[in-house]
Amino acid sequence: MLAIGLALPVMMWVAQGRLEDYQRSFGWRERVRATGFAYAEPANAIPKSNRFWYRKGGEYFAVDATTGTKARVFDPARLAEALTRRSGIAVKSTDLPFTSIEFTGSGNTIEFVSTLHGESRWRVNLDTYETSNIGMRNGDSRVLRSLPGPRVPELDRPVAAPDGKTEVLIRNWNIWQRTPGKEDARPLSFDGTEGNYYTLSLTAWSPDSKKLAVYRVRPGQRRKIQYVESSPADQVQPRYITTEYAKPGDALDIPQPVLFDVASGRMMQVESTLFPNPYSLTRLEWRKDSRAFTFEYNQRGHQVYRVIEVDGTTAKARAIVDEQSPTFFCYYSKRFVSHVDDGRELVWMSERDGWNHLYLYDGATGAVKNQITRGAWVVRSVSKVDEAKRQIWFSASGMHAGQDPYYRHWFRINFDGTGLTPVTRVAGANHDVAFSEDMQYFVDTYSTPATPPVMELRKASDLSLVATLEKGDVTPIVSKLGWRAPETFAAKGRDGQTDVWGLIFRPSNFDPTRKYPVLEYIYAGPHDSFVPKTFAATHSMQTMAELGFIVVQVDGMGTSNRSKAFHDVCWKNIGDAGFPDRIPWHRAVAAKLGPVYDLSRLGIYGHSAGGQNSLGALLFHPEFYKAAASSAGCHDNRMDKISWNEQWMGWPVGPEYTASSNVEHAAKLRGKLLLAVGELDTNVDPASTMQVVNALIQAGKMFDLLVLPGKNHGGWGEYYDRKRADFFVRELMGVAPPDWNVGS
Repeated sequence: MLAIGLALPVMMWVAQGRLEDYQRSFGWRERVRATGFAYAEPANAIPKSNRFWYRKGGEYFAVDATTGTKARVFDPARLAEALTRRSGIAVKSTDLPFTSIEFTGSGNTIEFVSTLHGESRWRVNLDTYETSNIGMRNGDSRVLRSLPGPRVPELDRPVAAPDGKTEVLIRNWNIWQRTPGKEDARPLSFDGTEGNYYTLSLTAWSPDSKKLAVYRVRPGQRRKIQYVESSPADQVQPRYITTEYAKPGDALDIPQPVLFDVASGRMMQVESTLFPNPYSLTRLEWRKDSRAFTFEYNQRGHQVYRVIEVDGTTAKARAIVDEQSPTFFCYYSKRFVSHVDDGRELVWMSERDGWNHLYLYDGATGAVKNQITRGAWVVRSVSKVDEAKRQIWFSASGMHAGQDPYYRHWFRINFDGTGLTPVTRVAGANHDVAFSEDMQYFVDTYSTPATPPVMELRKASDLSLVATLEKGDVTPIVSKLGWRAPETFAAKGRDGQTDVWGLIFRPSNFDPTRKYPVLEYIYAGPHDSFVPKTFAATHSMQTMAELGFIVVQVDGMGTSNRSKAFHDVCWKNIGDAGFPDRIPWHRAVAAKLGPVYDLSRLGIYGHSAGGQNSLGALLFHPEFYKAAASSAGCHDNRMDKISWNEQWMGWPVGPEYTASSNVEHAAKLRGKLLLAVGELDTNVDPASTMQVVNALIQAGKMFDLLVLPGKNHGGWGEYYDRKRADFFVRELMGVAPPDWNVGS
């Protein structure tokens, strides 16, 4: 918590931005916690059981679905004591250093990732509270492409066949075969070189152990970003760091699948006509009967995506699914495939009719058998494809007229599109559902930004209620803190027809007779939608509101989870950021609330993509936005990571990148600007911010700059929060912030 108060002189200001407002703002989270108020977070299924776990405040609970009972997973005090003893770092029972747990073994052991001793994985025996640091697990990558760095094939570990009688390894860039435990090996390939090498990454043995599918890779460009850690904790001199980081337009690795008949040693290269220009190829997966293997092809530019099957005898490839779009295929969040009956059918997700829906494919012919879901609403996720019952359990939003179109509900439907059945019954709320592994039970946690969660345990067979596990009550924070629920608000966007949705936060001491400057928190990344749809009493926007602002967030066109047309606004147009929708939304709020909503003092702030967006507000819409705080911004999409930017801005790199660049348009700056960047940002190249700085200087523009030594993309702490608060208090309220250098 920000230490403010006793050592500082009392400052008597008549407007917002007073010392007492800072104290209320930066102490908001602790004040909420002090009331004893806590609410349940969404539940998680415990594998291989009919049990669930969830967190409420600082405590963790396990639920036995067969009895409908719940109990604490562990004693927070005992666990804190055990972690303190084992790590040598003081751990508080009210502030345990993790937020998620995994049950392992017979269920009496948990594991979690903590920041104790850096990021590390810990294991706790719940019977004895014996605690150990077990080191991080390496997650298996599903995609083969140029990130994060070059392969070293000689270091690939041997991969054994399913029958355990043979294994393959890499020697001198080629595939070799041997008997496990033996040194002698025979080569299966001879054409591997350092510039076109074989790799065991994403390789696959056929289930009958007779065939092997591997990738040979022609390496692409290895771009490196150089960092200077100016102030390392363990030495006086700076430290120099290099990381690999592919950017839009860079040459990528070109993987080529190769099939081996191991017994004969025959090598068959798969003809690449169907996958000539890969951005990525996925893991090679064999059919259970060893007749063929499959992989997925994402074409450079993200406008073609194919599910490809390769015959296990002839190596002939065919496309089962051939998804093509004139704009983009959103592989980020809308790629789903389920191979049914060993690939004889496929369930596939597509936006081809203008909305995100499910389709049933004939695996033998590649023809669509039928559209499973349809309508002016979107499928959000699939929880279960039940082959035996030929049913799909999925979440969707936008199906209920008159409701917030982003609220998620769960449904069940038959493969042929009949029998659509609501699984979650409470309307007007956002639902988060966890199913047991056998689909016998589920826990439904539902809330809105204004109403705390209700958690219900239900049977999946008939949807009957087993038990109400939790029911939130905001009385403590309303009566003790004057907490005000945020308001959901919708208004017409740029076309005068489409509703855009946002959220409005007011300070707890809101006075309807006063005029409040307005802050917009922005993140317009096309990969998702971002306005909160669930309850959070300590949201960061509420913290900013407590300073004396009205704070809002809006999802404009170009963001996800609406129609394809709504989303396509971002295509080669990230600089748009939905501002033509945000501006009429603001005006509609002002028309409703009146003078209290002072649009003459409108500021905006954002981080990462939101950093690009917030500066863009001053460059492209200075007549509307007066001040911006931009942190860790990807200010030129040519400077940022390849994956995110080529998805939305296209490939090859074209003039659209220049049109959306804050660097290219820096000379247009009007209004007040705070730029901030972490010197060790490995997510967004810090040079992106510094190039904006250079362009602003060249244009003679005045601005504030904060460079944070040792900081990466996030986790900047209270110093930046205070700096940003001071900036807006000064520029939008016309009030001098407290002198923080007094009374240290």
